[in-house]
Amino acid sequence: MTEMRLRRLGESDLASLAALEAEQPHPWSAGQLREALRDPVACVFGGEVGEALVAHAVVARLPFEAELQALLVASAWRRRGAAVRLLAAVIEQARGWGSERLLLEGRADNVAALALYRRAGFVEDGRRPRYYPPLAPDGEREDAVLMSLALG
Repeated sequence: MTEMRLRRLGESDLASLAALEAEQPHPWSAGQLREALRDPVACVFGGEVGEALVAHAVVARLPFEAELQALLVASAWRRRGAAVRLLAAVIEQARGWGSERLLLEGRADNVAALALYRRAGFVEDGRRPRYYPPLAPDGEREDAVLMSLALG
């Protein structure tokens, strides 16, 4: 992989972040992204190759835990280690906050993401049946897999 540089994103990165997010079937809106960038208890990490934003992750601090709210890698950059590096940065941030656990939820059919989380030590805590809207117009709602990583 061409070297990806990780850094914390700010409001000046909103346009790049929104463009990356627009690749998704159900992207976050520019308003949601702006709120994440402004939130004093959240951290938005970006992965850049050259001047291009190719990945991002959003983690929020909760009273005793942290929550991975989003992790996205541009399709052209998947399977090159970007998600592993972003997840490591998120885990380090959560530990730095003194969080006891890092929580996340993912689509049940996102096999690659769930495998990444399991390799990082996350365990499945439960499911939310039919939580996610369908990806295709004629599709069915999908379960959310709830996972956590103990940080203690």
